[in-house]
Amino acid sequence: MLFINDAFAEATPPAGGGTEMLVMVGIFFVIMYFMIIRPQSKRQKEQKALMASISKGDEVVTSGGMMGKIKGVSDDVVRIELAENVIIKVQKHAINSVLPKGTISQD
Repeated sequence: MLFINDAFAEATPPAGGGTEMLVMVGIFFVIMYFMIIRPQSKRQKEQKALMASISKGDEVVTSGGMMGKIKGVSDDVVRIELAENVIIKVQKHAINSVLPKGTISQD
């Protein structure tokens, strides 16, 4: 025997098939839902509720950091008094938060 016969490994099917991959994709989607999608939709609902609840006399902070008292509200525009006789117009979605009454006058 001059030549050694070739040794071939016996072919075995992959363990688990495609079900393991489907389970991992499902688990990944559930994690993404609870960490990204759900908190973002909750924040959007809170912001929408804030926009619906603002009214004349509320003290607010804009996304630019300006604090003032609301003098008028229309569909998309809010008039805010920053100081005595200084009134600006901002879009409603630019309001970041509503402050407790009397916060601005305490400064």
